[in-house]
Amino acid sequence: MSGKITFTMIKPDAVEDGHVGAILEKISEAGFKIKALKLTQLTVADAEKFYEIHSERPFYRELVEFMSSGPLVAAVLEKDNAVEEFRTIIGATNPSEAAEGTIRKLFARSIGENAIHGSDSDENALIEARFHFSGREIF
Repeated sequence: MSGKITFTMIKPDAVEDGHVGAILEKISEAGFKIKALKLTQLTVADAEKFYEIHSERPFYRELVEFMSSGPLVAAVLEKDNAVEEFRTIIGATNPSEAAEGTIRKLFARSIGENAIHGSDSDENALIEARFHFSGREIF
């Protein structure tokens, strides 16, 4: 699956703001096929583990608290060159720097509450997908 899948989470801010349908529509319009999808919520322990790579960074605690603050939508997506293509449609982490029409430009509240997560590498896409989904949940 390497190179053909990416992982995403529609974050608690976008779920709370009612943007799930519009974000999924943008993903579909960009040619991604949904391979797995679920509404879920991270516990604090889950968020700590998922974002462990950032544990030494100053924003880590705030990120963990935010990501465990409410429901999110997790998904595995498929498309050629999935990671790079997806990062293009979600836009820059800071929505004020994101290109027009990108998901973060359209739906993010701020740099910290930026609507959506996208894997940053093929390797992390597989790790993140397996964190959220069992093999029998990915089609």
